[in-house]
Amino acid sequence: MIDFSNNANIEKLIKACIRGEKKYQKILYQSFYGKMLAVCMRYAADINEAQDILHDGYIKVFNKLKSFEYKGSFEGWIRRIIVNNAIDYVRNKRDFVISISDDNTFNNLKDNSFDNNDEQLIKMKAEIIIKLIQKLSPAYRTVFNMYVIEEYSHKEIAEELNISIGTSKSNFAKAKLKLKLLFEQYNIEKRD
Repeated sequence: MIDFSNNANIEKLIKACIRGEKKYQKILYQSFYGKMLAVCMRYAADINEAQDILHDGYIKVFNKLKSFEYKGSFEGWIRRIIVNNAIDYVRNKRDFVISISDDNTFNNLKDNSFDNNDEQLIKMKAEIIIKLIQKLSPAYRTVFNMYVIEEYSHKEIAEELNISIGTSKSNFAKAKLKLKLLFEQYNIEKRD
């Protein structure tokens, strides 16, 4: 495997990929496949959709390799492309509808993830949490992921999705509420 903390190794890999050397393209693809699939799973409705998003994202990664400037993390650079591809994918789906509400409706809500009494949710396995997130509507799922996972501000989400800041906050609040309900339902079903 390649040591991705060494810029010389990254440069060698990138140049080989740009030249079209399949061996190195495969190494790049496989090196980040698991992590990037996990990113896509948070935006997708199922594994097949996540793989489609990932494959499209990797095409963009390979097409943009010439533009990598060897500043910052190579993995972070790849992740940003994959995340942007996932957001574009969800935004372009026909069933992606942003819930619009009065900008002032949710201004007083806490925006920092979940309340302190949600420790059980934090302790859940990642795969269960991902399955619960996948049950959210595409709009709620996207805003939730952008805010909580990708750490976008509501202003950045609003700009990226072409909505108001209040709508971003509203969708985030509704996503949190729906996730809490799904979590409660999951716990009830688990006990039965």
